[in-house]
Amino acid sequence: MTDELSIAEARRIALAAQGFAEPRPTGRVDRRHLRRVVDRMGVIQVDSVNVLVRSQELPVFARLGPHPRTLLADATRAGELFEYWVHEASLAPTAHHHLHRWRMDEPFPWPSFRRRVAEMGPFVEEVYQRVVDEGPLVAGDVEAGTNRGGWWEHGDGKTALAALFHQGRITARRRPRDFARVYDIPERVIPAEALARPTPSVHDAHKELLALAARHQGVGTLKDLADYHRITPTRAKVPLAELVEEGRLRPVAVEGWDRPAYLHPDVRRPRRVAARALLSPFDPVVWTRDRALRLFGFHYRIEIYTPVAKRVHGYYVLPFLLGDRLVGRVDLKADRAAGALLVQSAWVEPGEDPEEVAVALLEELRLMAGWLGLDHVEVTGAGDLGPTLRRLA
Repeated sequence: MTDELSIAEARRIALAAQGFAEPRPTGRVDRRHLRRVVDRMGVIQVDSVNVLVRSQELPVFARLGPHPRTLLADATRAGELFEYWVHEASLAPTAHHHLHRWRMDEPFPWPSFRRRVAEMGPFVEEVYQRVVDEGPLVAGDVEAGTNRGGWWEHGDGKTALAALFHQGRITARRRPRDFARVYDIPERVIPAEALARPTPSVHDAHKELLALAARHQGVGTLKDLADYHRITPTRAKVPLAELVEEGRLRPVAVEGWDRPAYLHPDVRRPRRVAARALLSPFDPVVWTRDRALRLFGFHYRIEIYTPVAKRVHGYYVLPFLLGDRLVGRVDLKADRAAGALLVQSAWVEPGEDPEEVAVALLEELRLMAGWLGLDHVEVTGAGDLGPTLRRLA
């Protein structure tokens, strides 16, 4: 008999799996706390947009509150995390490096990129040798070099580095001042014990990644679990069936969902979640828009690339989690020159109490402003929550 979950139960399970059923630390926050966050999330998506703060910092703040902003960089330098194409560009535990080698061994997924790399011929190997001999290097270092006695086409060096990075032949860390990738060979960056782990078959890697995705999401459909590490649903079907047969996942029916779901047997089932957090557009709780709609009734689209006149909620809009519900959204910007956290628009979800949402949101905004070294919160823009937020601010 298939277990049945109410949508409220599924929502609480999903939030607990992501670490939101645990209170934030009250004392000094250090690498131990980050390790717990990484253990819950498994993957931290990286994005270069810096209108507020680099996106990869936001999931850590959402779960830990104010913390040293060097935590992720320090963990990467210490060899605990590495960057790769996991769920888009992401930081993942180096302990899982072997589980991602299947992608390194596969053809580049973009046809135009494959063609360009093929046309470059032996030049890719020349770039690899430069990294071996001279690394660590940024793309600009390679672009400024010469090839066969002459200047190569602009961008070829960056393309070659991207190809080698995808193949896992080189890896990268981010340069703090401009977020540029600094490339080097894995042997000088990733711990030897991680590199020494045997490479599993593609099937076995997919199977373990699906099991991890279930632990990180708590409950999810085949598509939810496959997308967590960017495995196609077609390739996920057989290993997922094996996980069910082995008892490592349990089929469940979730209220309102029109497809089967799968529950990790070790999930927490809290009766209450008392979270308060601003979520990055790339937080696992909301990065799959269809899942956010099914779990929270929250219709979310990132509007960074939408023309200004066509934007509905703003440019860099963060959903606001209160308890176990997504109750609002705010378009935020850090005005570092003025020392202000700008609320460029603020919206409350239908059926939510604007006063309750605004009080909690303002507390979180002030906490975030202090973490970013900003002096105050300034409510400047539109949205149906704006007037209440301005009055309270």
